[in-house]
Amino acid sequence: MNNEENGPLDNTAKLRQVGGTGGGLTFRRLQIFWAVANASSLTRASKQIGLAQPTVSQQIASLEDIVGMPLFERRSNSLELTEAGRQLMRHVQKVLESMQSLEDGLGAIGDGSRRTLRLAGLNSILRVLVPTAMEALHKKFSEIDYDIHESAPAEVIEMLYARRINLGLISSNSIAPASAGFEQIHICTDPYVLAVPSDLDLSGVTDPSRDLSAKDQDVLFRSIQFAFGTQHSRRVQAWYDGLMPGNRPFAQARSFEVAIGMVRAGLGICLAPAMSCVVGDRVIDGVRLYRVDFPARDVVALLPKQYLRQELYSCLIDELGAAGRTYAPPPASETPPFLLKPTPEFDPAS
Repeated sequence: MNNEENGPLDNTAKLRQVGGTGGGLTFRRLQIFWAVANASSLTRASKQIGLAQPTVSQQIASLEDIVGMPLFERRSNSLELTEAGRQLMRHVQKVLESMQSLEDGLGAIGDGSRRTLRLAGLNSILRVLVPTAMEALHKKFSEIDYDIHESAPAEVIEMLYARRINLGLISSNSIAPASAGFEQIHICTDPYVLAVPSDLDLSGVTDPSRDLSAKDQDVLFRSIQFAFGTQHSRRVQAWYDGLMPGNRPFAQARSFEVAIGMVRAGLGICLAPAMSCVVGDRVIDGVRLYRVDFPARDVVALLPKQYLRQELYSCLIDELGAAGRTYAPPPASETPPFLLKPTPEFDPAS
């Protein structure tokens, strides 16, 4: 590692030393630096940008040679920017924003060819909110077409970092508090419900072991869960453990829609966002919904901050927000008596 005896960067003086180290100051190196700075980890950054960790480490080392001083400090299991790194980050942010704006504007140059909006998100959010927003946006921007990816939250973040999409639609509950480098805009809230097979009637049940048959008890105590991420999975399991002692995780699915399909087949029950339980404006056949005391899903849009200065993206956000405001959760039955106990507190550190 280089020392900092030369002091902090003097504006961009150090950045002009681009010819002496392995390819110089390349755009790709700036992208890698930006990813590492926002991920605070070589491992996470390498996954997000699709490069091997040794390659990422080598590129950062080369960039430090060019600048002439360390850009990161190791703190426990994370990396933190040095003063030189923070100064470089301000320059890099402007460069990447300018390049993104150039790429987005190429379609409007010359013959005004069509522009493509690249979106990714959870299936239920894409199904319920995006079509309404697309219809409204088309009236203002008829030359726009769409490339839409159904993806898990972690994949959405990776695609944003890799600049393969312009905007992600996920739940803020499923990501780190700061998805650094991206603007996070609230779209709507989506309550959780308990989805059970339609022939499992929990109305008036105060004690499942007494009020339900052995067969129904077996179904009730098999939980089908969505593999959202470690913290979300632990929060869901804490809910089951606190309110339904003796439950057992029966299956993990990579989408709520697959989980709901298992519920329809009578394989178990699922704590799921209400959006995932509807087709159009109707509850999926073969499923019965109950209200529960569980934190609602906060649906958010994630996008690079500079996009909000562009009319197309600001209009898209407005239309998504309008679609979110008109969203009405599907009807659900009252909470079964045996689930009216206080919701157990979840300790993320436990």
